[in-house]
Amino acid sequence: MTVTISRRGILTLLAGAGAAALAGCEPARGPASAPGVAIPDPLLVRVDGGEALLRGTDRRTFPRAVASADGGWIFATAPDGPDTACWRIDTTTGHASPKTVLPGRWAPQAVSGDGTGVALTTTGATASGGRPPGRDATPVLVADVNGVRHRLDLRGNFVPEAFTAEHTGLFVLEWLPATAPDRYRVRVVDLATGEPGPLSTRDKTPVPPGAEEEMRGDGRQAVLAPDRTVLYTLYTHQPGHQHTRDLISGRPGNAHAFVHTLNLAARWAYCIDLPHPFGEAAAAGHAMAISPDGGRLLVADVSSGTVADISTEELTVRRTVPQDRGTGAAHAAAGDDRLFLAAGTTVRALDLTRLTGTADWQVREPVTGLVLSRDGSRLHVGQRDAVSWHDAATGRELGRVPVPGLVGLHGLAGAA
Repeated sequence: MTVTISRRGILTLLAGAGAAALAGCEPARGPASAPGVAIPDPLLVRVDGGEALLRGTDRRTFPRAVASADGGWIFATAPDGPDTACWRIDTTTGHASPKTVLPGRWAPQAVSGDGTGVALTTTGATASGGRPPGRDATPVLVADVNGVRHRLDLRGNFVPEAFTAEHTGLFVLEWLPATAPDRYRVRVVDLATGEPGPLSTRDKTPVPPGAEEEMRGDGRQAVLAPDRTVLYTLYTHQPGHQHTRDLISGRPGNAHAFVHTLNLAARWAYCIDLPHPFGEAAAAGHAMAISPDGGRLLVADVSSGTVADISTEELTVRRTVPQDRGTGAAHAAAGDDRLFLAAGTTVRALDLTRLTGTADWQVREPVTGLVLSRDGSRLHVGQRDAVSWHDAATGRELGRVPVPGLVGLHGLAGAA
């Protein structure tokens, strides 16, 4: 299963279903989404201040929670006196684990790929939440359903982002300078020693000192490969940015947009430069999706009307295909034979082979997210305070449910 997530992007997300539900510290079961109308595919969605699980006519909200990238698990927390109660929800069944108590106050930040572990910090700063406040030390707790597994006291300003595939490391964003951050770099913390270090290059050699990439621009979006081993993050507005390969070779860099490729198993990183005009227009006008087989990464810039087709094996842009231009925030979802793009109130279906348009649909309100059903027959469309679902072949609206405070769609709930 492929889930699109926001990174700086990435791996936090989701949300609750209205101000009343968000006010509580326990997950609350809300009223049916609409009398007699059941959403056909369970969804994880973001609403103001929290996360929500939509299943049939039922809605459950989690004000302080984070989901695994595949949508299979949620770790939720709530204050417990001076401490923090923590538990895990199986989104396939809705079953919750017994609560464990973590000493002190903690906020969940990142869940491991298999949903067994969670990283927490003492502040609400997340990898997808922009620049954190200045600080010279960062405590991090790694826990599972049985309690604390690691306590890290990192010197500097760090935000957890993702676990390594084998659970022995934690990828983090290190913000620099720590007390007045204006840029960041991706590092990996060894959970056994608690020491952060650099990633490796694509040929699996350690990045030398002084050659770690530092990002200042916008991490627009990230998607996880279907096999959960690679995280692709789209960065825009990076004038003057130098990749690790540029810093090692001494070549100048001036990338306005690129896809940062992070191998969660081998711990290497590589950047795929996107050609002009990617990165020139607003970051919100860019979107990315990965094909179900994981072989192709599609990046769209609706402002210029351009789609880039990237080979994930070669890590190169194979071609760019012009499209009609659009305005507003961009969203994308890919199926076996079609790519869906949305901007404003228009959803466009493209033939995945030719990347040419097959149909344009109009929806009622500006789109806030796209999620394709597992069988590819339905496209869920986030809009203002509602989710609608459409026949993926014709665009015909099949149903609609209200979701008060909806911010965006995280993806399908439940393991693939």
